[in-house]
Amino acid sequence: MSDTNCPCRSGETYDACCGPILAGDKPAATATRLMRSRYTAFAVGDRDYLVRSWHPQMRPKKLTLDPDEEWFLLEVLAASKGSMFDTDGTVEFRAHYRLDGRRDVVHENSRFVRYEGRWVYWGPSAS
Repeated sequence: MSDTNCPCRSGETYDACCGPILAGDKPAATATRLMRSRYTAFAVGDRDYLVRSWHPQMRPKKLTLDPDEEWFLLEVLAASKGSMFDTDGTVEFRAHYRLDGRRDVVHENSRFVRYEGRWVYWGPSAS
C-alpha cells in the first residue's frame, strides 16, 4: 500500500500520511490527524489500531469490523481546538461507505482528548 494514496484522501501516500501512525511509528500530532488515521484504520480493517487509539475509559469491550464494508470517502467538515498545544478538540466529519451494494454515511462530531501524552478518541461530542 506504500505508493498508493492514503484512504483519508489527504493527497499524500499511505506511507507519508496515516501508515506510520497506524504502525505506531509516530503519534498523530493533532485531533484531526487522529480522526483521519482512525478513518483509514476502518478503511484498511486495522481493528487493533482502532482499539489502541480509543480512550480506555470509553473503549468498547469488543470491536468487530465488517470486512464487507467498503469505506470510500472522508469529508472533514470542521475542527475546533485539537492542535499540538491543546488537551482536547472536536472534529466534525462524514465518512461514506458501501455495504451490501448500498451507500451510507456516518456523520459525527467527535471528541478527542490527550491521554498519556497522545491524542485518543473519546466519542461523539455532546455539543
